[in-house]
Amino acid sequence: MIHNIMLVEGNRLMLEQLSSVIKNTQGVELVARFREAGEALGQGIVFMPNIILLDADNSNIINLLTEFRRVFPTASIICTGEKWNAESSNLCINAGAKCFLVKPFSSDELRDAIMSFSTSFADARSNVLTFFSPKGKSGKTTLIANLAMSLARRSGSSVGIIDADLQFGDMAFFFDLKPQSTIVEAARDKDFLSPVSLNSYFVPVAKKVSILCGTKEPSLIDKVSIPAFEALVKMARTMFSYLLIDVPAGFNPTSIAAAEMSDTTYIVAMLNGGYEVQHIQRALEIFKSWPNYQSRVKTILTRVEPCNITSKQQMEEVIGYPVEGIIPNAFLKVSAAADDGHMALDLDPDSTFAQRVNFLAKKIINYKQDDSDDF
Repeated sequence: MIHNIMLVEGNRLMLEQLSSVIKNTQGVELVARFREAGEALGQGIVFMPNIILLDADNSNIINLLTEFRRVFPTASIICTGEKWNAESSNLCINAGAKCFLVKPFSSDELRDAIMSFSTSFADARSNVLTFFSPKGKSGKTTLIANLAMSLARRSGSSVGIIDADLQFGDMAFFFDLKPQSTIVEAARDKDFLSPVSLNSYFVPVAKKVSILCGTKEPSLIDKVSIPAFEALVKMARTMFSYLLIDVPAGFNPTSIAAAEMSDTTYIVAMLNGGYEVQHIQRALEIFKSWPNYQSRVKTILTRVEPCNITSKQQMEEVIGYPVEGIIPNAFLKVSAAADDGHMALDLDPDSTFAQRVNFLAKKIINYKQDDSDDF
């Protein structure tokens, strides 16, 4: 299918540059270009564009979008601007634009923007989930990796993972990845990115599951500032239905920022002794500063044996707080699956581990749960 593009760009030099990019992009044709939006509205209809690239660096952009949608009801509108930010992008999309593209853009970015029409859910509410641990060795990486797979399969929606454990994140090792671009490069380039171009920094690991990998070296932690991290999360939440964020252990600037931006924060702890219970309770005391913490903060316990309703109820009594999910000790299964290049979820789909992960995914998606599986 050939996409007939009408370009509306107020800057003369940028108009020439973008025209050249469009002309050199396969599968698209530049049928008209205008510097003035009024001229495009008055004359553009004769060119029958099905895609309009509309200059959003205009204080009147929302009214212009309304007019362009009225005059070109069947055309898809892509807003273009010199810099992406969540507020302006959301305003444009809510006013009818399909997506927001930072200019100047490349042919690949233009194609990606067009492709994103069929998968974009910018008008829907994404679900951002942060996985926090009071201390290390909680099994977060294993849980996040398998949960992401289950969410994608059960919801049919896109799932993104951000490895924000900036010094010791091991999501790349878990999936045996050697990414060219990581969160470091994404943070460096944030001022020139939009959700369309940020997508290239994520590494696909399965159908509808992609990862923004952590730093390649612990010393690079200073390359990812908190404002840059927050900007990446804001972009990523427009790209995925579910965004899972792995953060470093303990309360630190990164984990706090991620928790503040999340819809749900999961406190994940591995039960090796009584100290873990105290750590959970202390973390809960800190999260109680949120007025709605009981709906936003949930607990997940790993290495629970026996992994049954009785254990769950006992731990709820000890902690003094509801337990959202329990995960059995599956170290051997996880190791065997990783050695074989698979998820533990797939190696033994009938295992208690797989059942508990799938059950947690169903709760997140808000599936109606079977009575036989209700713990």
